[in-house]
Amino acid sequence: MTRVAHMPWRLLPFVAALLSAMPLAPLSAAEPPAPATPESRFQVPATDDGLPGSGPIRRADWFKNIWVERRSSWAERVRDDQGALVFLGDSITQGWGDVGSSFPGIKVANRGISGDTTRGVLIRLQEDVIALNPKGVVLLIGTNDIEEKAEPETIAGNVKLIVDALRAHDPKMPVILCEIFPSSLSKSRPRSKIWDTNELYKKLAIDEPQVTVLDTWALFGNAQGDAKEEEMPDLLHPNILGQAKWALALRPVLETAGLVPAWPDDFQTEPGFTSLFNGSDLAGWSYEGGGDLKGQSATGDGRYVVKNGRLVVTVAHTIRDYKKLWTKRVFPRDFVLKIEFRASPNADSGIFVREPQLQCRDFLIAGPFATLRLYRPLDWNEIVVTVKGGLAHATCNGEVIMDAMPVPPSGPIGLESDHGQMEYRRIRFKETH
Repeated sequence: MTRVAHMPWRLLPFVAALLSAMPLAPLSAAEPPAPATPESRFQVPATDDGLPGSGPIRRADWFKNIWVERRSSWAERVRDDQGALVFLGDSITQGWGDVGSSFPGIKVANRGISGDTTRGVLIRLQEDVIALNPKGVVLLIGTNDIEEKAEPETIAGNVKLIVDALRAHDPKMPVILCEIFPSSLSKSRPRSKIWDTNELYKKLAIDEPQVTVLDTWALFGNAQGDAKEEEMPDLLHPNILGQAKWALALRPVLETAGLVPAWPDDFQTEPGFTSLFNGSDLAGWSYEGGGDLKGQSATGDGRYVVKNGRLVVTVAHTIRDYKKLWTKRVFPRDFVLKIEFRASPNADSGIFVREPQLQCRDFLIAGPFATLRLYRPLDWNEIVVTVKGGLAHATCNGEVIMDAMPVPPSGPIGLESDHGQMEYRRIRFKETH
């Protein structure tokens, strides 16, 4: 079996150890910065009159102080931070501190303010973010709105205004919208309110091609949909392990968006195997009934794209967007198919063997093989399908996931799009009879 480069969960403690040496911004107001000066233009507005958006704006002294301290500091860095990848949000983002250490070689600007709300972000968006002419924006915001009893429609409405402003500045700039992380009713952040708001986030992205929604709710939620203490000890802020996990989840979508570099793949097809994907275009593939997509790096609807030598099933801009991509070649003889995949959180796709579908998902979250011991979340995994005598046998990293699945006597290989990002690479086969 071909070796697959990976960073399994067991390495997260090592990653955490590296990150633990980095200074982190405070997550709370336990030690507020120096009081704001009255003449500062970065004061929190005293009233809501004339402000964009709706809903809560925090005005406690600790928040007003940290608002002025951080924004005044950023104003001195506008020239240096031009073209940065901006991480925008509240204390969860602020607490990541030197987020650039998770993405070496990339200019990153952390624009998180502890305690901020969607309306607060909207108010400061121009000076803190747009003035940087950012390369892209990673946005996580909304949990403090929920604590302040804002309704999901209000929260999503403000996020829509944030996205509108970013699009008006640069309609091609990628925006990664992270779903609100799970928390707890004990933190005045009930699961149902977070869920409803995240559903509205997904809906607002339907008509926003530059926005990719990342399912960070499923990434961090336990069986009840609340935060896990081992990753969020206070049920709100990720610890070092949680931050490392967030970085791993972000990397694939950032790579696809061209915001961070992807590791080059120098894989060579084994003797006896034939590649079904050249890594450069969609030659040999088509939508059902359509022509060969040779020379094209994406399907017309953008659901499948070739990026970084990978065949990427992109994040759907509807709740579900089922599309099937097929090889022009059919397989009437017995064969072995090898294919590697990397799933974003809660991603759902599939591999068609002549016609029947083998589910290919973020197995530990989306199933159906949640008990796999060797599955590597947020990393590359290898599926091997052996077809013999009208039956298909499939493994994932050597563990059996399907035994004796009946398949037709002939047919193509296919891939399915559903939701979440799925990447495929090293797609090759060998006839055995």
